[in-house]
Amino acid sequence: MEHVIHVKIVVQIVKMSNSEEPNVTTAPHIVKEELMAAGKWLKLEKTTYVDRAGSTRAWETVKRTTRQTNTEADGVGIIALLKRTLHKDCVVMVKQFRPPMGCHTLEFPAGLIDEGESAEAAALRELKEETGYKGEVVGITPVTCLDPGLSNCTTQMVMVNINGDGGENINPTQQLGDGEFVEVILLPLDEFQVKLDDLMKKEKIVVDAKVYIFAMGMVQAFFKPRELPVLKQ
Repeated sequence: MEHVIHVKIVVQIVKMSNSEEPNVTTAPHIVKEELMAAGKWLKLEKTTYVDRAGSTRAWETVKRTTRQTNTEADGVGIIALLKRTLHKDCVVMVKQFRPPMGCHTLEFPAGLIDEGESAEAAALRELKEETGYKGEVVGITPVTCLDPGLSNCTTQMVMVNINGDGGENINPTQQLGDGEFVEVILLPLDEFQVKLDDLMKKEKIVVDAKVYIFAMGMVQAFFKPRELPVLKQ
């Protein structure tokens, strides 16, 4: 009899504890956005929003001033593969000094989308300008975010194949704007992560996160066979 009473008391305590949990019914949403500072390319806003618990909070948000109308993407990143007879397929990379980082970075070619321009057209234009190569679009991602804790900046990654045997790609010539200094670096696809690691050991350079994640994906997809859990024991 004492045992039964004890069980009833425990059940009652559990029910009381559950009843004290708040009912979450609020969908997080933006209340207002107030300009704090603005420059030519960027602006800083104070974003007031309501969280899922119904509390009003503030966030500091960086936005580009250059986003075009009728598009959700600020720019494009280009994963360009150079294909040549009797050569390994290579990923076309760009090395440039980035003032916010205070050092050189290794990135995919990239750039902003112009007014009335598609992501595919922007990718081919930026690839030609930064590397001199002319390619063909073979794939494109949906709009993706870059650093959502800091900014609303978005991009679309565009896959491009480059026929390295084509006359226009034998001796590519960059079409850089004033103040642009970009070094083109070719890294073999089948040694991509290894070559990235080698570069970082040899010089002060930071690799873009998208680039390194792509490298890790290549290793997982092609060079590490799938293992059954039982085989690891």
